[in-house]
Parts: sequence; structure tokens; C-alpha cells
Amino acid sequence: MKDAGGYTLGSVTIDRNAALPLQQQVYESLRGAILTRKLRAGMRLPSTRTLSNDLGVSRNTVLAAFEQLTAEGYLDSKTGSGTYVAAELPDDLLSVRRRPHAALVAPATPRISRRATEMASSRINVEPVKPRAFRSGIPALDLFPTRVWARLVAQQWAKIDRDRSSLGYGASAGLPQLRAAVARYVGATRGVQCDADQVIITSGLQHALQIAAHVLIDPGDPIWFEDPGYPAARAALIAEGAKITHLPVSDDGLDVAKGLERCPSPRLIYVTPSHQYPLGVTMTVARRLQLVDAARRTDAWIIEDDYDGEYRHSTRPVPSIQGLDTHNRVIYVGSFSKVLFPAIRLGFLVVPSKLVETFVRARSLSGRASPLIDQAVVAEFIDQGHFERHIRRMRAIYRQRQEALLDAADRYLGGLATVGRAEAGMHTIAWLHGIDEMTATRAARDENLEVTPLSSFCVEHSLPPGLVLGYGGVTPRQIRAATELLARALERARRQRIA
Repeated sequence: MKDAGGYTLGSVTIDRNAALPLQQQVYESLRGAILTRKLRAGMRLPSTRTLSNDLGVSRNTVLAAFEQLTAEGYLDSKTGSGTYVAAELPDDLLSVRRRPHAALVAPATPRISRRATEMASSRINVEPVKPRAFRSGIPALDLFPTRVWARLVAQQWAKIDRDRSSLGYGASAGLPQLRAAVARYVGATRGVQCDADQVIITSGLQHALQIAAHVLIDPGDPIWFEDPGYPAARAALIAEGAKITHLPVSDDGLDVAKGLERCPSPRLIYVTPSHQYPLGVTMTVARRLQLVDAARRTDAWIIEDDYDGEYRHSTRPVPSIQGLDTHNRVIYVGSFSKVLFPAIRLGFLVVPSKLVETFVRARSLSGRASPLIDQAVVAEFIDQGHFERHIRRMRAIYRQRQEALLDAADRYLGGLATVGRAEAGMHTIAWLHGIDEMTATRAARDENLEVTPLSSFCVEHSLPPGLVLGYGGVTPRQIRAATELLARALERARRQRIA
């Protein structure tokens, strides 16, 4: 059938046995005919009444398809004249006309800033990370309550469907509900003294450190830093121009006396007191008080990185340094990556009241706000009690997985390595017996294992050879199998050294 404008019924096909609704079939058929130029630009379509009669469907079905195509720019409706195929298709407006490539000239070495040069030289992994034995920093993703999370996500989108204001720009400091939930949580479990106004939501731990560095230090400022220490934090501070003094870590934590001796006037002090990374020691209360006193006397700021302080395996958590500080010298930093999942990319800062406005402005300049939907879901996850239940469950799971690793080490690694018991967290250290770290690391890689040599965390201070083993992201069964493979790798590494 053909009308005066040249339309043919073959341009639209209907399959009444298909699962796709009739309205969507009419829409897809007309859109396809327009894109393939079967219906050319400027061509007039029949009326909705005529087309509905031709197809044997209701007029409302065709009308809805026409309205959708008009809204998307495929059709033009002209009052008193009819409906026409648009002269400019929306798909054409989304792309540029391609031109032949000009000959490419090999560029000279690009000029970049000193800051970028420091970033490029850092040993930070920038590739996607998949859980496997024994990668550190990966939580038990296999046990995350995804159904609960999915339900909360659906609830948030249902709220947005009723009120679209959440689709706009959010407050730079973060969603008020989440800030309040974080303040309650860290106050109850970590002894942090704060209210919701002091909490600033960030896009992860690295982002929090960058904001703190922007606010607290200038290029060339001296900083105390743990050695061995967290490479990503070191890289972030060096990128801001910090002059780092690397200080040894004892069983009590960062050596404060050595810091006062080597760098009497630090501007900033970075520590991981709850579970030192990577050694795993917990800073004693006496050493925490000594650190707070040193910061007060030297007019320094302390960044307290509490990256997985929730996961104590035997003793109760030690109060945070922030909670012990009576002089407002501590910036408390936390992340949801280890307690929920890394892809969430949400962290937070707790800052002294007098610095809140400055930190919020700095956070705004580094990115207006973290995704509001994710913030709202995390807030509900906390407020409805799922967060604490998840942490309680994970504390037991990580204790179980560490025991599996220790049992497997006793069985397979005798004479090759001694695996220490960790007081907290999701990793521990295998101290090697007469085996070179790098040779062991390469041999483990050949077995599809990922271990990290302890020396990679050190800058000035050396330690006995060891490997950091993460056990949080693998099951007890996988741990036992991986430990047997590790034993094979270490035996091969030892033979290579003897040879």
C-alpha cells in the first residue's frame, strides 16, 4: 500500500507472536526505515489513523510510537500538514563527518610538570585488579550481600522517579544522610570525636589524601612517613611536592623519637596506626599519645589512615588517635573499599571544625561531588544495620581465612617460610628462609599467584626477606591450594639461589 507521500506498508513490520510490545515494534520499524533511508528525509507519513488501520493495531499504539520518534528528533509534526521524516536525523548530529587521516608526525617527548613526572615514576598499579591468591587489599567479594544492595539501589531509583532533584549537583561535602551515618559509625566503633558537619565524603582514600595534601602542605614541606609504608599514599604526597622523612616502625608503631631527631619540625605526619601497612602492627596507646604530643609541640598535622581498622581478630580496637587528640591536630581518613567493595570508590575525611570550610572548597575544586546515588545507597546500608552485620560477618570470615592460611603454611611451607599471625586486617607476612624475595615473587607469578615482596614497601630501611600475602579475597579451599603452589614456587626459588 502506498500513500501520496511515497510511504509503503513494507516499511513497518509487526509480529504478534514476538515478546516486544506492538508500540515498540512500530517504533523500531519506523526508526530502522528512516536510518536505512527507506523513508527519506522530508517524506510525509500517513496519519496515525490510516497507519493503525493498515497494521491492524490501535491508533494509540501508533500515536505513542510517533510521539516517541518525534521527541527523539526522527519525525517533525506540522500542525495542519502532517508528520514528516526529519531533515536532520539525531544520529547524524551525534557524529562528525570523517575526513581522511593526515600523515601523523612523530611527536617530540612531551613536556610535563614535575608533579606529573613524580606520578609517572610511582610504582602504583593502574591496571584492573581481579581477586586471586595472594593479592592484598581485596575483600571477600564472594560474600558481599549483592541482593540487599540491589534492593537498596532499586529503592533509591524509585525515590528519584518521584523526585528528580537528586539528579542534579550534590553538595561538595557529601550527602547529609551519609555524613551523619559516618559520624555515628566512627564515633561508636573507632572512638572518633566528631559531628556530621566535620565529615567530608570523597571518591576513595587516594582522593582524600590528595585533598588533605592540597590543604595542609606546600611544595617542599617536610613530612614524617612510615618505612615500610603504603606506596600509594607516599606517591600522592610526593606528587604534592612533599619532602618525606622515612621513619622506621617498631612493634609499638612509628618511631616518634627518631622523627624528632631526624626532622624536628614536620608539617605533616602520615600513619596507619590501627593496622600498620604492611607490617600489621598496632600502634600502642602510649605511642599514640607521644605522637599527639609531638604534633602539638611542632605545630604539625597528623593524617590517621584507618583503612581496615574494623577487622580485629582477637583484641578490642584501640581508640583512634583522633579520639585521643585534644588539640585538633588530626585528620582522620577512612574508606569503604575494604569494608564493602573497591568499585564503590567512596571514602571520607573527618576534619577539625575550623578547617571544614577550607576542606569543602578544596574538595569542590577536585570534583564537585561523589555520585549521589551511591552515597544514598551506602547511607541506607548503614542506617538499616546491614553495614554492621556485614562487618561482623567479615570479621569472622577473615579470621577463618587467616586460620586456613596458617594451617596450610604449617603443612606446606615448613623450612621455606614462616607465616606470622596478623592481629587484624586481610593480609599477613611470610618471612622467607634463605630465599631471595624477587626470585620468589617471579616463581609465584609463574604459578599464577600474586605476592608482594616486602622490600617494595621500603625506601631507606631494610627488613628481612618476606612476602605480603593477602587472604581476604580467596576462600579457605583456594588458600590451601594456593599455599601448595606457593611452596612449589619457593622450593624452585631456593634451588635457583643455591645454583
